[in-house]
Amino acid sequence: MTIKEFQEIISEKYGQRDRQRGTPATFLWFIEEVGELATALAGDDHDNKIEEFGDVFAWLCTLANINDVDLEQAVQKYRGNDHLGFK
Repeated sequence: MTIKEFQEIISEKYGQRDRQRGTPATFLWFIEEVGELATALAGDDHDNKIEEFGDVFAWLCTLANINDVDLEQAVQKYRGNDHLGFK
């Protein structure tokens, strides 16, 4: 599955409700999930880490969707070999 496909699934499943909630409230949900990921990273439960990474990515997609941002387009700058020193 591509990033775009996943972003579309999130939009189809939750888009109307997410747009009604708006960016500020959605961002708070995103931050809560980032906090849960931080807790998971401090632990030893690999399955929990997988779950929390998924939740963070889903909420990032939600934020992108309600702000009309295509995440595949947003990450294109990282495809080059010399951006920010990444190889």
